[in-house]
Amino acid sequence: MSAGKRTKNDLKITIMGGGPGGLCMGIKLREAGFENFTIVEKSDQVGGTWNHNRYPGCACDIPSHLYSFSFDVKPDWSRPYAPQPEILEYMEGIAEKYGLLPFCRFGQGVKRADWSDANSTWTVTLDDGEQIESDIVVSAIGMFNSIVLPDIPGLDDFEGTKFHSSQWDWDHSLVGETVGVIGAAASAIQLVPEVAKEVGQLHVFQRTANWVLPKEDDPYTEETLAHFRSDPSAAQAVRQQIFDGIESGQAFYDRAVGEEMEQAGRDALKVVEDPALREKLTPTHMWGCKRPLFSNEYYSTFNRPNVELVTEDITRITPDGIVTSDGRERKLDTLVLATGFSSIEFLSAIEVTGRDGVDLEKAWADGAQAYQGITTSGFPNLFMLYGPNTNQGSLITMIEWEAEHTLKHIERLVTEDLAWIDVKADLEAAYNDQMQKDIAAVEPWMDGCNNYYRSSTGRVVTQWPKNMTTYREMIKEIDPDAFESRSR
Repeated sequence: MSAGKRTKNDLKITIMGGGPGGLCMGIKLREAGFENFTIVEKSDQVGGTWNHNRYPGCACDIPSHLYSFSFDVKPDWSRPYAPQPEILEYMEGIAEKYGLLPFCRFGQGVKRADWSDANSTWTVTLDDGEQIESDIVVSAIGMFNSIVLPDIPGLDDFEGTKFHSSQWDWDHSLVGETVGVIGAAASAIQLVPEVAKEVGQLHVFQRTANWVLPKEDDPYTEETLAHFRSDPSAAQAVRQQIFDGIESGQAFYDRAVGEEMEQAGRDALKVVEDPALREKLTPTHMWGCKRPLFSNEYYSTFNRPNVELVTEDITRITPDGIVTSDGRERKLDTLVLATGFSSIEFLSAIEVTGRDGVDLEKAWADGAQAYQGITTSGFPNLFMLYGPNTNQGSLITMIEWEAEHTLKHIERLVTEDLAWIDVKADLEAAYNDQMQKDIAAVEPWMDGCNNYYRSSTGRVVTQWPKNMTTYREMIKEIDPDAFESRSR
């Protein structure tokens, strides 16, 4: 036991990431009187994925009144599904409004984090070698932090312009060019319709057809926006309506509802004029087996004379094009890799060592796992926002609840004068065993398609198998008996 009980500001806290999670955690800490924290962000500004992803057509796929914090609902989104610049502006406004910018360190990523059993502290090492000693580490790096590059022979040999969709080269004009896009999932269905409008020729290389449903996304009228601005309760009512709609949705769990979604997808496909092309764009897996996608323009883009869908496998990339399994080479000026992110790494995207020197990557050899998605055994005073098996509904809504839960743990360290807390290994194991049983009962996730949900071992590590409300109720309070602890 230490000579004097420490105060809230004696606790040194490092938050990894300046996206929605890091910002929300910072706000909750300040509201509770914690001021001794640093938000470490590898880019030059806040925003997270909404800062990194700036490709044409980038937008949210959750209606924006819900894709915002409950304590600061933006009343005047320009349309139901806001575009990336508007979401980034919202995040920047949040950081400024709640006084978080002085707590941010930009241009520095976290290289590793190491726990000291002797000192009961974390040493966070930045990319430039600087070290920050912390009592608590909060990971807000989320799921989408490591880009995926396709494993295709010759990728490095391409001599034209090449970039990943999350690293869009806005200095390079695509006007009149022949462009290839590898990928047909979340980013591709947003950028392809925009790119097609300016290129000379567009080749879209599709490995698997995805369900792409329409969305109600007409811009709000000036009259509606004026109403939202003058009556904040109106925006809150829209937010609640969206939440209730998502919570009552049973597409993953009720096969009849899933079939309705699939029929809506087939109806959307009717816009494709060529029957053979329509067939190639029609998925063969259940709705929900892969990430649900929404677009009002993707399918109709394939009616354009300058757009080709390529479904033959890519065999290699040459210095000036792509060769497919039929032996054909398509010459390209620019190659866009719309191949997404590795969503299964979570915190193991960086090097982390915990108690007794245990390595997080080894601890997660069977796939990322945590207790309630927030803590993982063997790594004291370490909390994750949007960690393993918490992907459901609105990311920002889930993050907000997780930050509130994490704050309760941090406050406990002060009120009980604890050196550290760590979830019990047996309880974490039992929790995750039940998690996988619940996931196995969700039929579409078991349909065998290639998705981002699974680790290399086959374990589903991203999805929460129930609704958001159930998750909130589970983490509303902490159970001290679920954790080991040590007094100072």
